[in-house]
Amino acid sequence: MDEPALRDLLIRWANINSGSGHVAGLERMRAALAAEFAKLRGAQVETVPLAGTAACALRVRQRPAAPRQVFLSGHYDTVYDAGHPFQTCQLLDARTLGGPGVADMKGGIVILLAALQAFERTAQASALGWEVLLTPDEETGSVASRPVIEEAAKRFPFALIFEPARENGDLVESRKGTGIFTVTCTGRAAHAGRAANEGRNAIVALAEFLVAAHAVPEDLPGVLLNVGSVQGGGAVNIVPDRASAEINIRITRANDAAAVLARLHELAAPINAREGYRLEIAGQFNRLPLEATPTSRALFAAWQQCARDVGAAPFSWTHVGGGSDGNLLGAAGLPCLDGLGVVGGHLHSASEYAHLPSLAERARIAARFLTKLSLDEVTLPVAAART
Repeated sequence: MDEPALRDLLIRWANINSGSGHVAGLERMRAALAAEFAKLRGAQVETVPLAGTAACALRVRQRPAAPRQVFLSGHYDTVYDAGHPFQTCQLLDARTLGGPGVADMKGGIVILLAALQAFERTAQASALGWEVLLTPDEETGSVASRPVIEEAAKRFPFALIFEPARENGDLVESRKGTGIFTVTCTGRAAHAGRAANEGRNAIVALAEFLVAAHAVPEDLPGVLLNVGSVQGGGAVNIVPDRASAEINIRITRANDAAAVLARLHELAAPINAREGYRLEIAGQFNRLPLEATPTSRALFAAWQQCARDVGAAPFSWTHVGGGSDGNLLGAAGLPCLDGLGVVGGHLHSASEYAHLPSLAERARIAARFLTKLSLDEVTLPVAAART
C-alpha cells in the first residue's frame, strides 16, 4: 500500500471541517467520501437522508446478493465545529500527524477504504458482499442515524467498526453505555431577609442530592457518574425555588442501568418527603453497553491471526469508557469488533494525533480478514452464521 498516499488522503479529509453541527462542512465531507468510494469498481454509492437533520449518511454497497456478507461501520463527523480553533493538520514528525479527526475517525475511514481497495483486487472478492455506512452525527449520540443503524443490524451476521484503536494499538473489547440525565429540584421562593424560613432552597437541596449521587460509583463497580452542569437561582435576596443539573452516567453492563437509576431515586426520596420540595430525574441511556460476546471473541481471534499473517505488531483488546455506534449495533443484537481504525490518541482535543504507519498496517490486516472471510475461513459460533 502507498503509505504517503494514505497520509495525504487523511490530511485532505481532516482539513475539511465536518463538526457535527456544521451542516455545510458535513456535506463537503460526505461528497469527498462519496467521490473516493465511487472509484471502487461496481460499488453502489448512496446518499441516505436522515429524519430531523439536513445532514445525510453515506452508504456504499457491493454484491448484496453474495453468499457471505459483512457490515462496515464508521462516522465522518468530528467534535470540532466551524468556530473551533483546531482546523488543520500538521505533521508533528515523520510518523505522527496531528489534526482534527485524524484519529476519531477519519483515519479509520482511510483504513477502511484502503482495505476495500486491496480486497477488491483479489480473485476471492466475488464471494463476499459488503456494506459501508458512514454517519454524520455519532459524536452527538447518533440520534438521527439510529434508525438506519438499527435497520442495518437486522441484515448482517456481525459488524466491523473502524473507530480508532488505543494509543498502544489495542482494539476495543467492550464499551460503557452512556446516558444523560437532568435532575430538577423545585422549592419555594421567599424573601431572604424578611421570610427566609418560609422558603425552600432548591439549590441547597439539589446540592445535597448531587453530593450523594457523586458517591454512587463507590457502591456500584463499573459505573461512572459525572455532574456536568448546574443552574439555578437569581437575585441573591430571594430564596431560590428552582435548580437543575445535568449528569452523565456510564455503565459497563446492561443491567447496571436499572441499578443506578434505582439508587438515584433512593437518594431523591428523602428530599421529596420534605414539605415544599420536589426533585425529579429525567433522561435515558441513549447507548447501552457494548459487551463482548462469543462472536466478538471469535472475530478478535481471527483478526489477531490476520495481523500475524501480514507481520503486524501484536496487540490485545480492552474495555473503554467512550461510546460508539457499536453500542447501538450491539443493543440491536449484532455482534461487533470495534477499534479497527488508526492507532492514535488525545481524542476530542487540540492535541489529537494519528500514528501514520498504522494506516497501511491496519488496512493490510483488514484486507486479509476480508479475504479469509470470502474464503469462509473465519470460524464463528453457529448463532452468528446468518446473512
